[in-house]
Amino acid sequence: MSDSTWVSTSMPYLTPQKQGQPDAWGAEAAARGGKGGQRIAYAGEVPAPDEVATLLGLPPGDPVVVRRRIIELDGEPCELTDTYYPVPIARGTRLAEKGKIPGGAVTYLAERGHVGAQVQEDVTARMPDAEEREALRMGQDEPVLRLSRVTLDGRDRPIQVDMMVMPAHRQRLRYEIRIG
Repeated sequence: MSDSTWVSTSMPYLTPQKQGQPDAWGAEAAARGGKGGQRIAYAGEVPAPDEVATLLGLPPGDPVVVRRRIIELDGEPCELTDTYYPVPIARGTRLAEKGKIPGGAVTYLAERGHVGAQVQEDVTARMPDAEEREALRMGQDEPVLRLSRVTLDGRDRPIQVDMMVMPAHRQRLRYEIRIG
């Protein structure tokens, strides 16, 4: 892809895909002439970090299922994403395994009756830690954007928390709000 800045909107990542459609990231990258992929670095149960526990309404340290992914565009890392799920939703499912999920996790959750109805996102900027800098192949003085997202179902219960880290100089986040 020729443009070095990626313009991203959240909506495709919150909507279940139709049967046989690729995951949202692969589809978005392809629509822009690129190849989107991901490597799953880890999947399984971990103690909930404090912020994640708060967003999921759990005591800190309670077990959660996490999928740690390195998101790639044209073979280059462009985002680190940790997605956390409450144990009752994800334990013993494909969400707790390293394999790719056809159609993506949002589609998989919807097939099991867990549909997002509301999303809250917070975006901050900071300097990356050494591990993030190395994984994203960034220089010493390049900041990252950190997006945290909690997805709530129709009863205002959290079903998923995403913690994303992206190189700030390669990313522009777009929010489109429809009123009425």
